[in-house]
Parts: sequence; structure tokens; C-alpha cells
Amino acid sequence: MSDSAAMASDLGLFLDVRRQASRLALFRGVLDDEIGASLRQLLDAVSVAHETGRLDIDALALVYARLFVFLAAEAEFYPQPLVGDAWQNHLLDRLLQDENTLSRKAQVATADEIGPALLDLARSELRVLASLYCLTAQRVCRAIDHLLGSHNGHRAADWLIAWDSLKPVNKGAALHAGEALVLKRELASAPDWAELANALVAHYARAGSGIFGRFRAFRWLGGPWPACLEGIAEPDPILLSELIAYDAERKLLVRNTEQFLAGFPANNVLLYGDRGTGKSSTVKALLNAYWQRGLRLVEVPRQLLFEFPRIITLLRGRRERFILFVDDLSFDERETDYKALKAILEGGLEARPDNVLLYATSNRRHLIQEHFSDRQGAANEDEIHAQDTAQEKLSLSDRFGITVTFLAPDQERYLEIVFALAAQRGLVIEHHDLRARALAWAARHNGRSGRTARQFVDQLTGELGMRQEG
Repeated sequence: MSDSAAMASDLGLFLDVRRQASRLALFRGVLDDEIGASLRQLLDAVSVAHETGRLDIDALALVYARLFVFLAAEAEFYPQPLVGDAWQNHLLDRLLQDENTLSRKAQVATADEIGPALLDLARSELRVLASLYCLTAQRVCRAIDHLLGSHNGHRAADWLIAWDSLKPVNKGAALHAGEALVLKRELASAPDWAELANALVAHYARAGSGIFGRFRAFRWLGGPWPACLEGIAEPDPILLSELIAYDAERKLLVRNTEQFLAGFPANNVLLYGDRGTGKSSTVKALLNAYWQRGLRLVEVPRQLLFEFPRIITLLRGRRERFILFVDDLSFDERETDYKALKAILEGGLEARPDNVLLYATSNRRHLIQEHFSDRQGAANEDEIHAQDTAQEKLSLSDRFGITVTFLAPDQERYLEIVFALAAQRGLVIEHHDLRARALAWAARHNGRSGRTARQFVDQLTGELGMRQEG
């Protein structure tokens, strides 16, 4: 085929793909992002110019440049080798991560329990996506080049740069990267994507879909959907093995979490204790220990606890197991948000899903601020049933099934933490010198705690490192 014939064929593919893409229904979310929208705009611009004979070169160049920049921003920082070019790799990722009826059903049922009509629709639309996959960088450039040549002899300008030479940073790995990579390569080489419908169902069942397939940690933002839940790309990497001391306390939390992941009844947990003792770090470490078994962590600000019904509606019925994490939980005496928390723990009309637990940390055993007047009804002249108010405040902590207490370490435990952290870092320093400096640091910085110990070891690591390089 001559160059001219190849260019005309690529333009024909462009026009055909535009018609097919408009029919997507089940997988319409695959193109529902900045890159997908930009590609659709490019398809529209080329098709309209071809059909009407009117070409706005500046507008076309702007649409193409926008698509190129979006692809470059993703591909240049992609954590592993691309499958195909930047657009093809993006399309495959969007398909494997798409939240749709098929992906949701795959997480709660076997392939045999999915309706044949739904699978037929999936196969039909997979062929449409395969045609979109054929829009390689070179084909897109040839199609536009041919269009420009047919309008007053224009040829492609310097703005028509193919995106097939973009290079990923190739560092790190995405969630389920290995499994996803295998299926991406199968799709890339398959003559008929429809034949891989069952493999796609199996992937959805194994890896999840949508935001829950891409991330293992989230923060609840509130506001209208879809802005209410945000994935955290790089959650705190702390490991249980890196946490020193408090083994007995941590064992209670680990046992409860394992029960939860195994599908057995488990309790909401309050981690109470002094600041800097590792309460929050323990919850974060649980995520890193168990995310491969389906555990997900959703950080919920205390002031948004009233949105609990919205949160559980989003999480109910999913394959993953979610811990709602509320850090530094406490209430002033005049706040009434604690009533929403009581409904979460026990007593609300809507039952908490089996796949959701609440873990909260606090520096206060009784989460609501109290005064002696709360326990002396006569002293509070405006409160007729003062004792009832006091009991209501006290009952909040009682609604957590498990309370784990983290007390500030004594000197011996503090030094135990310091020595263990120093050993993990491989620091070369005399034992007596390390001990003396650790105690001096604690005296000058917030007293003895696990946090103080870690801050001291961080400072010492930097100091010794700089000395070694100097």
C-alpha cells in the first residue's frame, strides 16, 4: 500500500472509530476522563473537517496539543513499561479499572452467575474498544496529515508530534500491577477482544474496579459525588515490624482485624493513650500488612462523621473490607457531632455493613469534655437531668467494642525503642553514647514517647550520615 493509500485508510479508521465510540454504554466510563475527552474532541474535529470541507488548523492543533500534553503527563511518570504507546496503555488501564455494572457484578458473583445479555453487551463493546486501541500515534498523525493535505495542499506542521516516543519513569508499581500487566499484554495481542471477556471478569473479581482497584487508602472529602472520596497514591509505608514495643496492645488490634478479614464478627476499636505512642502508626501499618487480603483504609475527618450514611452506601456490598479511620477523636462539651458517632457505632436505623469497621484514636479516654458540674446536678441550674447528660457523654466510649490503651513509655521502654530503631537503621554508635544522647533529647523535646524516639533517631541518622560524607 502506498503512503497516500495508507494515509487515506487511517483517516477512514478515524471516521469509523468516531461512530463506534459514540455507541459505548457499558464501558462509557473508559473515555470519561481528560484524555478520553480530548481524544473524542480530536475525533470530532477531524470528522467534521472531513465531512464539511472546512478546516480550522489552529483549532485542530490546539485539540491535538491538549491530548498530547495529557498523555505525556501520564506516560512520562508511569511506574512501569507501557503496553503499546501512551494512548494504548492509557486505554488498557482505563478498561481494567473501569467501574461499571459488569465489574461490580464480578466482585460478588461468579462468571456463571452473570447474565448472558450483560456478557454479550460486554463482548460487543470490547470490539469497539479494540478499534480505539488501533489509533496508534503513527496512525493518528497520518490521518491528520492526509486531512491537511486534502485542504489546499497543507502538510503537517511542527505541532504534529507523535506520542509514541514518550518514556515512562519505570519506578515503582501500581496496585495489582503484575496481574494487570499480563491481561494488558493479552489484550494488546488478541485478534478479537471479545474472546477475553471472561478473563476481564476474572480480573475485576480479583483486583476490584474503579477507585477501589487503583488505591488501597482513601480520604473522605465530603461534598457532592464524585469528589467525596479521594484515593491516596502513596500512603504511609510504615510496617508492623518497624513498630517497637506495645506488642501486647498491638496484638489485640491485629487479632480483631484478622477476624474482620476472615468474615467473622469483629469490633470497632478505640485506641486511647498518650501522644506519640504509635496509635495512628499502628492503624496505618495494618493497611500495609493486609491490603493484599482486601483491607482498605478510609480516613474520615471528625467533622464529617455526620456523612456516615453516604459513606456506607458507597462501601456496602463491595468485595473489599474497609476500616474507617478517625484520628485524634475528641469533642468539646458544646459539640453535638458525637451523636452522629454514636449512631455509627450502635443504634442508628441503618445497619453498619459487614465489610466496614471504625478504628479511632484519641488522647482522651472519655471522648467528650466533662466538668465536675456534669456530675453535680445541683451545680448546673439550667440542666434538669444533669446525670442523664453525663451518662450520655460517658456512653460514647463504651460503644467501642475494644479499647486499646497506649501509655507513655517509662525510661526503660523509651530506651528499648531507641535501641531497636537505631539497630534497624544500622547506626554505628557506642551504646552508652546513644543512651545518654537519647535521654538528653527526650528531656529537651516533648518527653519520652515512641514519636520522640523516632525523631531522635531520624536526627541522629542524618547527623551520622553527614559526618560520614563530610
